[in-house]
Amino acid sequence: MSAADVREAITRAHHEEWARVVAALARRFGDLDIAEEAASEAFATAVERWPADGVPPNPGAWLTTTANRKAIDLVRRESKRGGKQKEARLLYDDPPEPLGAIDDERLRLIFTCCHPALAMETRVALTLRMVGGLTAAEIARAFLVRETAMGRRLTRAKAKIKAARIPYRVPSAEDLPGRVSGVLAVLYLVFNEGYLATGPDADPVRHDLTAEAIRLTRLVRALMPQDGEAAGLLALMLLTEARRTARVSPSGELIALDEQDRGAWDRALIAEGHRLVRERLAAGAAPGRYQVLAAINAVHTSARDVRDTDWSQVLALYDRLVRLDPSPVVALNRAISVAELDGPQVALALVDRLEDELAGYHAHHATRADLLRRLGRGPESRAAYDKAIDLAGNTAEIAWLTRRRDQLG
Repeated sequence: MSAADVREAITRAHHEEWARVVAALARRFGDLDIAEEAASEAFATAVERWPADGVPPNPGAWLTTTANRKAIDLVRRESKRGGKQKEARLLYDDPPEPLGAIDDERLRLIFTCCHPALAMETRVALTLRMVGGLTAAEIARAFLVRETAMGRRLTRAKAKIKAARIPYRVPSAEDLPGRVSGVLAVLYLVFNEGYLATGPDADPVRHDLTAEAIRLTRLVRALMPQDGEAAGLLALMLLTEARRTARVSPSGELIALDEQDRGAWDRALIAEGHRLVRERLAAGAAPGRYQVLAAINAVHTSARDVRDTDWSQVLALYDRLVRLDPSPVVALNRAISVAELDGPQVALALVDRLEDELAGYHAHHATRADLLRRLGRGPESRAAYDKAIDLAGNTAEIAWLTRRRDQLG
């Protein structure tokens, strides 16, 4: 096996096994710091050993075993300053499985990271680190903060979990309704980081993160089958993931929705997403934010050609979404549908009203650039594209914006 093959195997193992290894260690040792440090050391050992020894037949088992040994070493070092009781229990006892409606270690880890005692941004950051395996630098870029500040935030979060003795388990049935909305919000942000990765050195689309977010959302929905937002978020993820293979060109450039090869979309995922949307409509309950977003995506994925898109229905759904979530980002997306119905001049006026709130958001400038281009205002469009390129972090998106700008001549 070549050195490149080994590096690829290590990268794949990190994508596939990080969350499993960390979750297994967190369950056994009850300490996120130990779990993270031991998992990191296990992967570092793989980087040293696998090029010489070869990739093991079962990388996940090798990493879990190695990480457990590293964790035991850490506990032993700590035990020298305390008693031997904890070390003996961890070395020789088989800890009982935590009780939960679904036996999945990564789901338990999610609920630990998403505990309501933590601020929402901290929950997302901790989940991206402990479950998604992103580095502090990658998470810092997603939050537009310095890496050192993000490192301190993660350290404080783990310390709070330890000090507050937050349990590593899926909450009981009576606690679930109060906890599930926070978990869904975190899973949506994890999915978005995979759908359009923010790091300049990361793959533009991280399928490992989108796949894990979908898997965990399925488990949350199984926990709460009557929760409309759990079903809505799953539908939204499926309808978005269905377009993944058509979103980036072989040269690494983003392909906009109106330019995608719709024949390359995953019809099975689309069918499942549409079925979930129809089920929620049939339930007759007032839809939440994720259900409306899923319905918008259902309209887009129902059109065999971009010219068949029912923009009046898309706009009506955005009007409903604005009432649920009156954020400037939702208003920006609504303006895009207005452009299709009422023209770019009307939409531009709406977008310009968002300037103060979205000055640092690349999509705001990209939308302005496109509307200005359609209005024949080339120099202004070029300036807007330049701003969008400066602010964008995704390599595929930067390539697409650059091409669109250069087409202006």
